[in-house]
Amino acid sequence: MAIRLYLETSTTNCSVCLADDETILYFKEENDKNYSHSEKLHVFIKEAYEQANIKPEEVSAVVVGKGPGSYTGLRIGVSTAKGLCFASTIDLIAIESLEILAKSITVDEGVIVSLLDARRMEVYSAIFDNEHQQIRHTKAEIITEESFAEYLAKGKVYFIGNGAEKCKGVIEHPNAVFYDEVYFPSAKNMISIAINKHKKNDIEDVAYFEPYYLKDFVVTKAKKS
Repeated sequence: MAIRLYLETSTTNCSVCLADDETILYFKEENDKNYSHSEKLHVFIKEAYEQANIKPEEVSAVVVGKGPGSYTGLRIGVSTAKGLCFASTIDLIAIESLEILAKSITVDEGVIVSLLDARRMEVYSAIFDNEHQQIRHTKAEIITEESFAEYLAKGKVYFIGNGAEKCKGVIEHPNAVFYDEVYFPSAKNMISIAINKHKKNDIEDVAYFEPYYLKDFVVTKAKKS
């Protein structure tokens, strides 16, 4: 048995989970469009240890959503995870946020398209089969009428995430299925992925690990009044 702490902050959703292998000991998440992760994340972590009666030294790994996603959210989540790993000399495991998102649903056929909102009509996207294996690389792309056409022609395509909103009204196909209730990656959906990674010793170098931003950070200047 191994206790792991899970942090997912790549979107406006601040999500924390503490689990002993697959048994969830604590789970809490809160979505705030103002990105108040810096205020909530450490509070949730403290609550997790207290409610589960677990000491930090009993945790074997910190698992973090590495992106792509919000620069602000990723910086907070990754820096927190690295700090915890340094302090307790424990493993750091990183999972792509779009893979975490794909784990939110189970389908019998077709493919899952995980989409997180970027800027304008752009999204971060990745495609997974019905066993949650990634079958197309992660990329930033602009949604058009032709987006995902080759997959739609073959069968059902399940669109999930807050980026899926940009597909509605643009992609019209009988095989397109939109999951309106699945908007953000959640820490509770990281568990099975992390267990497999840990068994394979697929861990990060804490000193050098950085978030997967995918795109360069662009500073938006305030308009002059």
